Amino acid sequence: MRKNIIFIILCSLAAGLSPTVKAQKGAAEPKKGAQMEQQTMVTIETNKGTLKVKLYNETPLHRDNFIKLAREGYFDSLLFHRVIQDFMIQGGDPDSKHAAPDQSLGMGGPDYTVPAEFNKNLIHKKGALAAARDNNPEKASSGSQFYIVQGKAWTDGQLDEICRRYGLSYTPQQRNIYRTIGGTPFLDMNYTVFGEVVEGLSVIDRIASVRTNREDRPVEDVRIISVRVEE
Repeated sequence: MRKNIIFIILCSLAAGLSPTVKAQKGAAEPKKGAQMEQQTMVTIETNKGTLKVKLYNETPLHRDNFIKLAREGYFDSLLFHRVIQDFMIQGGDPDSKHAAPDQSLGMGGPDYTVPAEFNKNLIHKKGALAAARDNNPEKASSGSQFYIVQGKAWTDGQLDEICRRYGLSYTPQQRNIYRTIGGTPFLDMNYTVFGEVVEGLSVIDRIASVRTNREDRPVEDVRIISVRVEE
């Protein structure tokens, strides 16, 4: 029986995702100095407000896959099907487009995964866009399911404990982000972060505050109206 694609820390995992996706057909290989190139901007319009997202050049496989799906209209009319306040909002399950109110979600997606692209400079700060995954040993990402971090603020003592427990280390700037803006540091270097919200952080809070059922699905649908790549 297939299980939900969600974070291992929540003990709800997906099964059956097949071959790993490579760079999208026709996509150029990342160039040296690509991190200095202009980054792709994406607008996610929801029935709770609009998010403007910057995709990272440092994670080209995830970037190109997200762009491809967005241009195909893959995400349009899908739900944020799993919402946990002070943690994250998750979407990208194609089964959610016409889901009945009592339907269990979190199992859908394309028949491929995306190789992990961990980067210690890309952290799970509030507004981070990251890829959900199952418990595969390569920690490859779901082909379509993603989450946006809400998280919370952390003290230095709490960050020290997280670093000890998970073998992480942070720069002074990163620690300051987690102390002030907040996020979910315990997911760092375990799930691929491939973008960040640059406008609309309050929309994340609005979505994260909705009433949910036992499966963390919003009682009233929170729908992605469209995802558009800025050309």
